[in-house]
Parts: sequence; structure tokens; C-alpha cells
Amino acid sequence: MSINQNDLLSEFNENIKFDYNLKKRNWFNIGGNAKIFYKAENLKELIKFLKLIENKEKIFVLGGGSNTLITDKTYDGVVIKLSNNFNNISLLSEDVIIAGSAVSDKSLSEFAVDNSLGGFEFLSCIPGTVGGGIKMNAGCFGREFKDILISVQAINKSRQVVTIPAKEINFKYRDSGLSNDLIFLSASFKGFSKKSDLVKNEMIKLKEKKEKAQPTKIKTSGSTFKNPLGQSDKKVWQLIKESVPLEKSFGDAGISEKHCNFFVNKGNARFDDMKKLIEFVSESVLKKTGVKLQTEIKILE
Repeated sequence: MSINQNDLLSEFNENIKFDYNLKKRNWFNIGGNAKIFYKAENLKELIKFLKLIENKEKIFVLGGGSNTLITDKTYDGVVIKLSNNFNNISLLSEDVIIAGSAVSDKSLSEFAVDNSLGGFEFLSCIPGTVGGGIKMNAGCFGREFKDILISVQAINKSRQVVTIPAKEINFKYRDSGLSNDLIFLSASFKGFSKKSDLVKNEMIKLKEKKEKAQPTKIKTSGSTFKNPLGQSDKKVWQLIKESVPLEKSFGDAGISEKHCNFFVNKGNARFDDMKKLIEFVSESVLKKTGVKLQTEIKILE
């Protein structure tokens, strides 16, 4: 190892773990160990950690794990998890919310309800955290993170804290285009005044719509593939449905009966099982429709 384990242990104590198992840290419930797992207590400690590893390791920041497929082999790098100190949320002004990047999307939507702010309702249907949501421009029911974001605060590998205004971010469908070298710290969001009961009613409607269409309370990571904008008028689930036998599975990795763009760990699926299923579906759709699918989930290997 290029970094001395004892140096890391003496500096970060219980916040540093070696060969740390990631299986319980993601919604698929799949995955092996991370060579180094670091829980960042606060910004000062995070800066100290980044200084100590000096770009010698690749870094992956793990949020809620709701959109991630993790290798069964050892991930040869550092997985960083932000502590509850990055989970703060407050009003900056009557229509602007500041949220730490570890705040869950659901918590942000509920905070908006409590403060009579509209525009955040869609977040109640998105699993995961603010950091991950910005990174992939998460969205549903016609709304995306880009529609509410004012700016994001991040730290880069040179340990500089930077503020990036939303207007400088080249948002696309399910993509922010922001560098993987950035670790998001917090973000500010703009809403608009709206009666709490109206906000709440909208959220209830969206949740009902989601529960009718999508599987819940199972080991899945949400939408597997992005909708193929510009390639087809059809949604990705329609392309899968007409290209793939929906009972197809590899080991315990299968396709949800409720929504065929949701893949499921039906028991003890392994990384290779889920990856084979993703590749099989992708190849089948390409062969049948000529549409090349892109994964929405993040694959860590």
C-alpha cells in the first residue's frame, strides 16, 4: 500500500477502516470490501485526510447507496462517507434552503413542506442524498435537481473549497458533467412560497403515482438505464419489454415484475450476476431496436 495504515489510524482512529465490507452500504445489498473506508467527521478532518493521501488513491464518495452497484472484489481505492455533520439543513432566506450533501432528498422535501416552500415535492420520490442527486441531476415526474439548484459548494483534490453556481454547470439528462474529483459539501436551492397543505397534497399524489408504477421495499437500485433521449420516442421500459424475456435472470439477479427497468437482488445475487443481467438487457435492446442504452446506476469496480 502506498499509504501507511498506522499514519491513517493514529490520525483518524475509529473513522478509518481497512478492508471494510460495503454490502450493507447499498440498496442492492451486493459488494465486497473497500481497501480503505473513511468517515469524514467534518470539513477540517476531510481536508486533513485528503492531504495525507495526496492523490495516491482513487476516491469514491458513497451517499445513500441507492443508485450503486459495487464489485464483489476489493475496491482498490478509498470510499468516503460523509458524517452527520454534513446532514444539516437550514433556511438562508424565505425561499432559499441550504442543505449539506449528506441530507436525504426526502428530508429536503419535508423541510420545504415545514417552511411552506414549493418546488421540492418531486424529491420525496427520489431515494439517495443531495450530493448524489446533484452529481447525476436526479429527477422524476418532469422535475430535476437543475430546476431548483442555485449553487453547490465542493472541495477538490487540491483541497480548495469552491462554490459553483448552477448556471456554470452543464446539466444534461441524468448528468451534471461535474468532475469526479469534486466532493460535494453543501448546496443552496430556491423554492417558492406555497401553502404547506398544498405542498403536502402534491407529495402524496406523487408518492401514490410512484408506488403504483415502481417496486418498493426490495433490494433494487432504482432505474437501471437512462431513457434514450434523441434515439427513440419510447421509454426505456418499453424497449426492454419488447426486447427481453422478462423472466430472464442470472443467479438471484432478476427483472422486477412491476417495472422492467428496475433490476432486483432476489436473494443473494452477486456483482457478476447483476452485471451479466445489465449487459444481457443492453445487448438485447440494441439487437432488437438499434438503441444503445446507457446505465443510470453507478457501477463501482
